[in-house]
Amino acid sequence: MVFGFGDKGVTIRDAHFPGRPGIDSYGNGGFRFADMSHRGSLLLLPSGVYGWEQAEEEPITQASLARVFAETGIEFLLLGTGRQLRLVDPDLRVALKARGIATDPMGTGAAIRTYNIMLAEQRPVAAALIAV
Repeated sequence: MVFGFGDKGVTIRDAHFPGRPGIDSYGNGGFRFADMSHRGSLLLLPSGVYGWEQAEEEPITQASLARVFAETGIEFLLLGTGRQLRLVDPDLRVALKARGIATDPMGTGAAIRTYNIMLAEQRPVAAALIAV
């Protein structure tokens, strides 16, 4: 969370990096990007980078990806499912496809490498990365 001070006291809003950086490194429960580090999972979307409350042992659901469903301009969603590949729930895959989003689950390391390449190619990609 980020705290802001205004005329009416403290406001709390989600932490958010407004750019589209590549991921420089990962491990120890977090990621490094844009000369910063983040502990925990991440959503990399056209509108920026967001912290994602998703643990490796939890199921990835439509509710946990609500921010992805609210975005526009995504044609590919790379799901970094942690240390190991986990399949996507068929209902989630159908819901994403209905929004015109193809999804590809893979381990987090492979998802980062693929995301960085697709980002460099300026493709309409997003990533949901579970921290390892």
